[in-house]
Amino acid sequence: MSASAVVARKSPLLPQEGRNRAARAGHGAAPAGTMQKGFCADVVSTRDLGPEGVRAVLDLAAVMKARAADFRRTLAGKQMVMFFEKPSLRTRLTFEAGMASLGGTAMFVDQTQERLDAREKLSDVARNLERWVDVIVLRTFSQETIARMAEHASVPVINALSDREHPCQALADFLTLRERFGDLKNIRLAYVGDGNNVAHSLLLTTACLGSSIRMATPAGYEPAADMLEAAREIARGTGAEIELMNHAGEAVAGADAVYTDAWVSMGQEGETEKREKIFPPYQVNAELMAKAAPHALFMHCLPAHRGREATDEVMDSEQSVIFEQAENRLHAQKAILHLLLGGADRRPARSVHD
Repeated sequence: MSASAVVARKSPLLPQEGRNRAARAGHGAAPAGTMQKGFCADVVSTRDLGPEGVRAVLDLAAVMKARAADFRRTLAGKQMVMFFEKPSLRTRLTFEAGMASLGGTAMFVDQTQERLDAREKLSDVARNLERWVDVIVLRTFSQETIARMAEHASVPVINALSDREHPCQALADFLTLRERFGDLKNIRLAYVGDGNNVAHSLLLTTACLGSSIRMATPAGYEPAADMLEAAREIARGTGAEIELMNHAGEAVAGADAVYTDAWVSMGQEGETEKREKIFPPYQVNAELMAKAAPHALFMHCLPAHRGREATDEVMDSEQSVIFEQAENRLHAQKAILHLLLGGADRRPARSVHD
């Protein structure tokens, strides 16, 4: 579904009380002129953006990166709150720096000691937050937490990582690829390793952009079936190519970029010993990179466990763009914030993550 179609939807999910509140001036209503026309209401999933929204973020991110001074006051007076149940370096600092550079204010709530809904009902938290802030950013263990916040809050909600997706990361990754290669329809991305949240977002973003991806994972560690089907459904409309396999060398052969992630994600520490016996054939090393195209890039979302999923030789090579990816988190997230808060005609439409 396109971003414009998302905005046009009426929401069966927004409770009647929430719709009534949104109609009252100054009580949870998103002020007139706070959402870019044609853009989605929330970024809970890459599916909320759709092909039009993904392209809009990348196009604006490129402009904002090149002409940062032109956007210094575009979100003046806007307030962003971030609730993080997981530790963070890149996500927290790029959101805070991005909001500050646009003239807005960022507030951080450390939620690593307890889940967001531990003290009170999540819908109550949402209905408080919507009265105080203009956008809510969540980094949580469960995708459901983010979806429920978006259901109950009348202000935009952004997924800054969950167990299911990492949409902001994938947008930064494809911004990096576009800077290096231009037309994203002509690039082939190889992903090797765990079929995790980053893999899901790469699949969905590839599908939205009409690109090509080969994904190699160990048997039993493939991406979730519903996420794969969602990506393939989008791909049927964009012409994207999605291939899954179990052999890393087959996935990497001739690729323009080789991407990997940690074998053990946060929350999976109990599986470390088991996974470290299964995943070594998926390590990105010089031998595996040699199977890719001569101009191939190496990509990793970080943090990396050097010597496990990738060697120092690869990570520190001239092919590596890992720090460009990290830089582009700033620009992609600035674009999302600007599109959600800096345009016109925000409506109480819900997103399509359910």
